Amino acid sequence: MDLNLNRADYLQVGVTSQKTMKLLPASRYRATQKVVVGDHDGVVMCFGMKKGEAVTVFKTLPGQKIARLELGGVLNTPQEKIFIAAGSEIRGFTKRGKQFLSFETNLTESIKAMHISGSDLFLSASYIYNHYCDCKDQHYYLSGDKINDVICLPVERVLRDVPVLACQDRVLRVLQGSDVMYEIEVPGPPTVLALHNGNGGDSGEDLLFGTSDGKLGLIQITTSKPIHKWEIRNEKKRGGILCIDSFDIVGDGVKDLLVGRDDGMVEMYSFDNANEPVLRFDQTLSESVTSIQGGCVGKDGYDEIVVSTYSGWVTGLTTEPIHRESGPGEELKINQEMQNKISSLRSELEHLQYKVLQEREKYQQSSQSSKAKSAVPSFSVNDKFTLNKDDASYSLILEVQTAIDNVLIQSDVPIDLLDVDKNSAVVSFSSCDSESNDNFLLATYRCQANTTRLELKIRSIEGQYGTLQAYVTPRIQPKTCQVRQYLIKPLSLHQRTHFIDHDRPMNTLTLTGQFSFAELHSWVVFCLPEVPEKPPAGECVTFYFQNTFLDTQLESTYRKGEGVFKSDNISTISILKDVLSKEATKRKINLNILYEINEVSVKHTLKLIHPKLEYQLLLAKKVQLIDALKELQVHEGNTNFLIPEYRCILEEADHLQEEYKKQPAHLERLYGMITDLFIDKFKFKGTNVKTKVPLLLEILDSYDQNALIAFFDAA
Repeated sequence: MDLNLNRADYLQVGVTSQKTMKLLPASRYRATQKVVVGDHDGVVMCFGMKKGEAVTVFKTLPGQKIARLELGGVLNTPQEKIFIAAGSEIRGFTKRGKQFLSFETNLTESIKAMHISGSDLFLSASYIYNHYCDCKDQHYYLSGDKINDVICLPVERVLRDVPVLACQDRVLRVLQGSDVMYEIEVPGPPTVLALHNGNGGDSGEDLLFGTSDGKLGLIQITTSKPIHKWEIRNEKKRGGILCIDSFDIVGDGVKDLLVGRDDGMVEMYSFDNANEPVLRFDQTLSESVTSIQGGCVGKDGYDEIVVSTYSGWVTGLTTEPIHRESGPGEELKINQEMQNKISSLRSELEHLQYKVLQEREKYQQSSQSSKAKSAVPSFSVNDKFTLNKDDASYSLILEVQTAIDNVLIQSDVPIDLLDVDKNSAVVSFSSCDSESNDNFLLATYRCQANTTRLELKIRSIEGQYGTLQAYVTPRIQPKTCQVRQYLIKPLSLHQRTHFIDHDRPMNTLTLTGQFSFAELHSWVVFCLPEVPEKPPAGECVTFYFQNTFLDTQLESTYRKGEGVFKSDNISTISILKDVLSKEATKRKINLNILYEINEVSVKHTLKLIHPKLEYQLLLAKKVQLIDALKELQVHEGNTNFLIPEYRCILEEADHLQEEYKKQPAHLERLYGMITDLFIDKFKFKGTNVKTKVPLLLEILDSYDQNALIAFFDAA
């Protein structure tokens, strides 16, 4: 059965955060529900739909930015009390808008995530988790990495408090009181948690998670260990998951899974006989989906998926058909409804135009007066800069609450800009003088009208570090611009992992000196991505990393006065040695540096590079042949005379050219890595082999793995 849903935009509030829109419980089966939403202006708004119009139930005064909105109430009764988290305060409202709670938690950081269960309140700031019961402090936990979401298994079903924290280091931490009961590793940084079917499934222990790289999974949280039930790997390379809900929109008695992503994708999964999710419906909205709920808002009896987006639109994807069957007298009624709607829209438009004129005049007067302060219009930018494991590139996503005019990208380190299919912006490059002003890249993206979200892809070179800057200019008057900065780290292509292969041939770098644990941690943060800014608890810490481009590994273990770094790639050790020495010199700290080089690791790294290099050389060779083969095809009229290999190249010509275009400078990048490996191998022996690099490049041009290894051994 195909699911047809029609879009209906209900109204727009201010910019919204993740999980800040809910539907209040219905008064009866499939009756219309009220929507409650909180925004960055601090306004909580509750509205319902009547005759196609949004009617406000209540609206609070502006205040601090609302980070979360949850529904609560006495257990086993309709959850219709509204709770919001703003700054370090929790406020509670009845469904009519009367405030009944104002609880100042006195947390030093703003609340980022919240879960309500009866009189229990589970909160997390960036690194701190707190559990309150009747507003009294119960439990506390300091996490080693950022907490993105918090949830608790349904206490009325599992008969105990089981809070679960979704942490940035790809771990779900299951708590018991103030202690970690156990940790669950998940395939990406988890951004959102939800109870399966809204109640924890058959056992009450089933927990859904979504990750920032778009993966989705279900885990059963038992008392002793986790049971992984299923996982969806994000083969289609869609955006990160921001919100999840369970609702039976198909009407078959089984709740479906609703998912909202940060690239605007809304998905609905049904469950097959084996309880595995199957994608049944998807639709793209133009901006990230911050909240998703299943219910009935537009009209009695018509179920829908209700979403809120980053810029504050509350939109329904409804089962109500656009074209209604018109019987006698029905057509006249529809025409009358349409006329009323058009006239109300006209009057609303006139009112808005008048308001704009008034505000423009007010702005002119205030900016021209002698006491005028800077009256630059402010706008909100939602940005995300993340490393993709699949293609070792960084995604830069910029989302603005209003249409983007242009984005200027500037970098003081060499980076490649890669093609992104979703982009409709026109890019133009400016010439750079990297020697005199440290500009390696200047590119301008001119966006089409109504573009509020821009996605860019870049690839960096390890060892070259600095800053990437994005100057975002929206289509508002007077012209204004915001600058966002992103650090390109020395080991930018490394990603945190939970395990490494200890049997690999490792090179070791050992640092000792008069430095504190916090100082060495700050240097590691400077060098590597995905390391928490705060030093972890304890006297010693170990982090594991994997290079997303080459699959080489890095193990870093450090404490006060000592740091040990092990990697199967000499170049990684060389970069760390150079950067850490530089950082220590800046702080006038004496370092004792010891290193042990394992000769076998060089051959091991070359073998890891081999399949990638061979593939890229073959791809480049095939692409070079395409034009000549096409000419022969035109000349001969068919391809029967060609050998199967050449016929295959012609058949796949478009795919090959597209792949080659998507990976600019890929071959040069691999050549560069092999060259660095060659120089670094001999640098640790105290030999400068830069004069032999041209000979190395000649060997690479007529590539043979054995000849390359022999050259490394003989040099």
